[in-house]
Parts: sequence; structure tokens; C-alpha cells
Amino acid sequence: MPEFVLVVVVLVPLVLGIAQVALVLHVRNTMVAAASDGARSAAMLGASPDAARQRAREVVRTTLADRYADSVVARQSVRDGVDVVEVTIRGDVPALGLWGPGVSVEAVGHAVRQEEP
Repeated sequence: MPEFVLVVVVLVPLVLGIAQVALVLHVRNTMVAAASDGARSAAMLGASPDAARQRAREVVRTTLADRYADSVVARQSVRDGVDVVEVTIRGDVPALGLWGPGVSVEAVGHAVRQEEP
């Protein structure tokens, strides 16, 4: 019995920590995919940054909680002389499973805008 208690005291926090890291990585990777997809949708000829914002929110809402879709920002910018669409999504992932203080996560997606020939 004492060996079981000693092992559980070490093993349970380790497993919970691994699960928390997996949760944060899942949310981050999903936000990156949503930001990239939104940027690609607004990079088409004649599309606006509002299309990027709407597409990113749609992807986030179908895969994560609605609260992550509130802080989606899309804008046009210039990087190295090239017009790009940039989508940024910010959110807080609770550090203790589904409750507790949050870990800030930010995802940015870029896409080169199409130009008329």
C-alpha cells in the first residue's frame, strides 16, 4: 500500500501535466489552422479582410469554444514589398483543465494577396 501511494503521488500530477500541455497545443494548432485558412480565403482577388475574419471565426467555432472566436483580427499589410493578408487570433486556455487562470495563446496566419495581371 505505501508503494502505491508513493507512485500515485508522482504519477497523477505527471499525467495531468501532460494532458494540460496537450490541451494547450490542440487549441494553439487549431487557432493557427483557422488563422491560415482565413488568410487564404481573403487572399483571393477581390476579397476583403472581413472575409478572412468571418472564415477564421467559422473554423474556430466549429472546432473550439465560441469564446476563442471573439478576438479575431484581420488586416492587410505589406511584408518585404508584397501585399499580404494577416489574421491574428488570441485566446486564453485555462491552465487547470477547464478552470483556473488562463495561458495566453496567439496564432497568426499570412497569405499573399492575388493581384490582377
